Amino acid sequence: MTLVVLAVGILAAASESGSNIADASLEPWRPQFHFTPPKNWMNDPNGMVYYDGEYHLFYQHNPFGDKWGHMSWGHAVSRDLVHWEHLPVALPEENDIMIFSGSAVVDWKNTSGFGKDGKPPLVAIYTGHSTKKPLQDQHLAYSNDRGRTWTKYAGNPVLDIKEKDFRDPKVIWHGPSKRWIMAVAWPIKRKVRFYASPDLKDWTHLSDFGPAGSVEGIWECPDLFPLPVDGKMKWVLVVNVGSGAPTGGSGCQYFVGDFDGKTFTLDPSHPKKKAGQKGEPALWLDHGPDFYAAVTWSDVPARDGRRIALGWMSNWQYANDVPTSPWRSAMTVPRELGLRRTAEGPRLVQKPVTELEKLRGSLRRFKGGTVEEANTWIKRSDLDSGPLEMVIELASAGKGTAGVKLFKGEKEETVVKVDREQGRISIDRTRSGNVAFHAKFPGVASVSIAKATGRIKLRLFVDACSVEVFVNDGEQVLTSLAFPSKAGRAVELFGPNEGATVSAFDVWPLASCWKAE
Repeated sequence: MTLVVLAVGILAAASESGSNIADASLEPWRPQFHFTPPKNWMNDPNGMVYYDGEYHLFYQHNPFGDKWGHMSWGHAVSRDLVHWEHLPVALPEENDIMIFSGSAVVDWKNTSGFGKDGKPPLVAIYTGHSTKKPLQDQHLAYSNDRGRTWTKYAGNPVLDIKEKDFRDPKVIWHGPSKRWIMAVAWPIKRKVRFYASPDLKDWTHLSDFGPAGSVEGIWECPDLFPLPVDGKMKWVLVVNVGSGAPTGGSGCQYFVGDFDGKTFTLDPSHPKKKAGQKGEPALWLDHGPDFYAAVTWSDVPARDGRRIALGWMSNWQYANDVPTSPWRSAMTVPRELGLRRTAEGPRLVQKPVTELEKLRGSLRRFKGGTVEEANTWIKRSDLDSGPLEMVIELASAGKGTAGVKLFKGEKEETVVKVDREQGRISIDRTRSGNVAFHAKFPGVASVSIAKATGRIKLRLFVDACSVEVFVNDGEQVLTSLAFPSKAGRAVELFGPNEGATVSAFDVWPLASCWKAE
């Protein structure tokens, strides 16, 4: 992004927040390389679409306060997924209708008729939530000026089944059937409904999927997209759940299968329920407590070829109470998704987008040795917890625990631990700083890892109030908020003091995305 464009973003953000952006970047716990609104409440990412060199990010937003309410679509754009230009609210709550979650597409063939001057329109498909009666239905809005202004379609709603809970449409163009496909959540029934349309206006019901996988919580924010694996194309259906995630509260599950333009069929490799097991087995995109409403960008050019996802970095158990001001909530780093063949079947893997590397400062490298030697190097390097990226490779071991303590102070630490004997990796924030703002916040999140006795690679992104851990090139991911004190900044490795526990340790300080390149 050029300095001119970034300056526009700074001015827009300063106008909305009532303070200059330099102050915002220094606010306690203000993320330095994760997206946050200048002020007030944010939740689900919405309407993520790429057009004319820009990634659009809309998001659930309360323009009037720092807790959930008055849902509207906030808006920002980026040319690099790192630096964001904040724009005015795109779709405001009005006429007793809140703007709930949804998606956006480039209508390249102008099937909707909304385009003009030979250029395709951007079309947003969102849930209208009535504040006067128990009703949710699906609406359209369109833009002919690169998403800067939006017109709500006069024929709204375009899909109404007279339900109180029926929301979060994700629309894709399905090439083989030459029509639009909508996946929309039927939350209370734990189903995703599929519809088809030739023009984005008239929708025909095709089929339903579910209940399946995790059904303790309501189903929300679906996404449907193809990914290659072993030379074949499979389809992934993402379904976010309001409760019942592995660490409690909200989370993001997924299903791998096939989609024929009408029906989603679950792959036989999906986990089966075992004798004595409580609940139905599920596949999870992230095993930390703070990853929800994840969806992917539409219309990323074929020459790029990536499927890029973004999640809301919070949890409905305590989202309204996290101790930040004047903003509340952040997004995860953008992640590239892929399918990897495993012994259990095709599974999603994730890696941070390469664009984040432009924030890297000079590499600091420890070439391997004992934990004691590594910690001596850390102190000599004057290394503290963030913002930074680090890659830690732990040497093979048959037993014991090893890992890293972040945001470490006299009485606080956030611990990322590999337990060889249990075959698990965990993130422990029970003593991570400010944990008293909600009873559900402190705790430990963990996930099983393959080949726990072999060499283990941890790639961590540490920001002012968060840790994202990518295990073994993204085969598992854990995302967690943490709110350390100013004194809690140290980094410390732990593990057996005998032998070369640490095979390698690379660290990059990360620049703030609030600052010009």
